Amino acid sequence: MAAGDTAVEIRDDRECGRLEAYEDGKAIGVIAYFVMHPEPGALVAVHTVVEPEHAGKGIAGALAAEFYVMAAREGVPVVPLCPYVAKWAQRHPEQAPEAPEELVQGARKQLESHPELL
Repeated sequence: MAAGDTAVEIRDDRECGRLEAYEDGKAIGVIAYFVMHPEPGALVAVHTVVEPEHAGKGIAGALAAEFYVMAAREGVPVVPLCPYVAKWAQRHPEQAPEAPEELVQGARKQLESHPELL
């Protein structure tokens, strides 16, 4: 994957709830997320961070796009509680279907009851 002029590798660490972007073996960006239960659930984006020296290179957008692709492969919706992912989804509605409101509310409740997910 290329973000800007840089070759970036994106890896999903499901166990830790991190979709990470790497450049030359170094983590340079992440979407922290959790899997909403019960089934079929959803992937819930909590926050996005890109290392300051990599800001403006399209890393966060590449992570958001891959997050939606990952959810589509798994047949689950994305609940974008992360402000960045929510804005990205608004700008890319063809790639980012809106989650049903009941899922959004359920994800918020799950996050409130598990603050360690932040």
